[in-house]
Amino acid sequence: MEVVFIKDKLAIFDLDGTLFDTRRVNYSAYGKALKEFGIRLDYDFFSAECNGRHYKDFLPRIMGNLTDAEAKIEEVHKRKKEYYSLFLCEAVSNERLFDLIRALRDTYHTALVTTASGKNCDELLRYFGKEKEFDLLITGEDVQKKKPDPEGFLKAMQYYGISGENTIVFEDSAVGIAAAEECGATVFVARGFA
Repeated sequence: MEVVFIKDKLAIFDLDGTLFDTRRVNYSAYGKALKEFGIRLDYDFFSAECNGRHYKDFLPRIMGNLTDAEAKIEEVHKRKKEYYSLFLCEAVSNERLFDLIRALRDTYHTALVTTASGKNCDELLRYFGKEKEFDLLITGEDVQKKKPDPEGFLKAMQYYGISGENTIVFEDSAVGIAAAEECGATVFVARGFA
């Protein structure tokens, strides 16, 4: 006789910094795109001031003095998404967290909620063979408001009809943690990729 589990809980995972260390991937892709506009991107600056943030928050600081900066910012972001796949070998997978996802699957719905583009999210998951680990993907194009707004988390919870009390969120950034707390979920902070 087959045992059927009724899932009444939800586990939500962030992508960048939680499931994968993608600092080098994002740095290299943005660096290549910015170089075309004569801008050199410093790794330490990127890690401290840009990584984990939405491009509209940090690119204006880097490119704000350029003529027609707003259009150029969008062009840099577009090129970054195109170059992203060239640097996937620089990403590091958080395999302990993927072990946990597999352990939770029988009793939890699993969702990935990220501000990353759908294209880059799909490329990263496919590169590591993780594209089937989640029941639901919500990417940057699926929401109007980015973290710290809880819209992405709330969409996942509404999709399954599951409340915050029955939701756990795995995050690494202050904005992601704030968004998860606002929707009433239990938050686990992910640190390290040992």
